[in-house]
Amino acid sequence: MTAAATASTAEELPAPKSFYDVPGWFYNTDVVLFDWFLKRQETEDIHGDLLEMGAYMGKSAILMRAYLRDDETFTVCDLFDSDAPDEHNEREMSGSYSTLTRRSFEANFLSFHDELPRVIQAPTSVVPEEVKADSCRFVHVDASHLYEHVHPDIGNAREALSGDGLVVLDDYRSSHTPGVACATWQAVLEGGLKPICVSSNKFYGTWGDPKPVQDRLHAELKERGNFWLQWQEVAGHRMLLVGGRKATPPKLPVSKHKATADTAADGAAAQAPKSGQASQSKAAAKPAPAPRRPRSRLRKVAIDVLPPVVTRAVVRARKRGR
Repeated sequence: MTAAATASTAEELPAPKSFYDVPGWFYNTDVVLFDWFLKRQETEDIHGDLLEMGAYMGKSAILMRAYLRDDETFTVCDLFDSDAPDEHNEREMSGSYSTLTRRSFEANFLSFHDELPRVIQAPTSVVPEEVKADSCRFVHVDASHLYEHVHPDIGNAREALSGDGLVVLDDYRSSHTPGVACATWQAVLEGGLKPICVSSNKFYGTWGDPKPVQDRLHAELKERGNFWLQWQEVAGHRMLLVGGRKATPPKLPVSKHKATADTAADGAAAQAPKSGQASQSKAAAKPAPAPRRPRSRLRKVAIDVLPPVVTRAVVRARKRGR
């Protein structure tokens, strides 16, 4: 490859200026919950490795890596550019993750950390061969949405976790992922998985005792404020519903490209008119945006925790009643 071709290829790789520039469906409630659970493991001196099955562009992996100790291993297993193991999985990959490549994941990850995690480019079915049983304290499952793959992924997570280790299951309730919902609740009803809490996107559970961590989570989030919290019982299991769209996010990993972005912003500011008169006249000519009516408490709850189809029905019903 020529030097020009190499430079061109390098320019195409991601260079996120901040954590929020990394593509991915990782919302504030779950960012806060990941931070809470992983920090709790630190403060309680719970040791073990970290495992992620399914990485997309690396957003959650970037956050998880921030809590890794020197004597621990972080393993990421994903197909990336490899062929899918079956026809159904191949259709899912080409339809939902056509832009996914290992090089993009690595470029994103190395924008925040000096070294890559241990990367296994293969189907998640290889995890039992690659990850030692009872070695992990935290496992994030976010690979296939197909029941025939998610069901064994949950089993692999159980085998990898030790004691009161935590498993996080993505897309457990989305309308387009019924296979994940089926596998999740089957694990609860038949496989001994105990719910700790749920957000609108992720299920947090353990095969250990959930009560101590549940009680502490509820108490601390209630004290912080800006959370919607509700206890529910499902099939004899206590579960905490958590909504935290407006909660204060934790301190996030800082991109190595941030300095470049800050320098460019400083340069642009230095060239701006000092008098500010032109800016003021433009601002005066610009019509003020119409004030947004604040969301009702019912609508906030619906957006945070209800399935999308139910949320839409609630909003339509309220509009008809006005």
